[in-house]
Amino acid sequence: MLTRRLAAALLAAVTAGTALAGCTSGSEESRCAADGLTVTCAPDQRSTTPKVSGELLTGGSYDIARDRGQVVVVNFWGSWCAPCRAEVDDLEATYQATKGDGVTFLGINVQDSRDKAIAFEEGRVTYPSLFDPSGRQGLNFDIPPNSTPATVVLDRDGRVAVVIRRAVTQDELRPIVEKIAAEKPAPNGSR
Repeated sequence: MLTRRLAAALLAAVTAGTALAGCTSGSEESRCAADGLTVTCAPDQRSTTPKVSGELLTGGSYDIARDRGQVVVVNFWGSWCAPCRAEVDDLEATYQATKGDGVTFLGINVQDSRDKAIAFEEGRVTYPSLFDPSGRQGLNFDIPPNSTPATVVLDRDGRVAVVIRRAVTQDELRPIVEKIAAEKPAPNGSR
C-alpha cells in the first residue's frame, strides 16, 4: 500500500514539474535557438529588458537600469548549491577578464540565508549580489532561468542574449560574454 502511495506521489510530482516546465517556455524562448539547457537569441530576436532591482546582499540597493550600456551577466546562485560552488571561481575569473570591456556581473542569491550567502562569497566574489530568498527575481525575465545555478547574459541594450540553465566554466562563458560585448548597441536601444 505504501508503495502505491509513493508511486502516486512521484507521478503527481513529475506531472506537475512537466506542466510547470511547459508553462515557462514562452514565445520569447521559441524565437531563439535552444538546446534544452542553453538559449541563444540573435540581436533581432532578443526580449525586453527585465526589471531587476532590490536589496544587495551586503546592504544598499541595486537597479539593473543603472547598468544600461554595459553587458550584464546575471548569475542565480545559492550557498547550498553544489554546482554553484563549482562555478564560482570561473564566474569571478570571467568577470575579472571582461570588466574592462564594459561588462559587469550581478549575482542573485536565491533560497538562502543572508549569513550563509555572505560567508559563501567572502574572499571569492567581488561583484555584487542581490538578496532574493524567495527567488522572485527570476520571474522578471521573459526567458526564465528555471534552475539554480543559471546564468543570463544581457546585451548593452539590456535584452536577454543568452540563458544558460546549468553551471558554467570560464572556457565556455568568457567567449560568449566577449562576443556580446563586441556587438554594437541597437540604434536608440530598440530591437
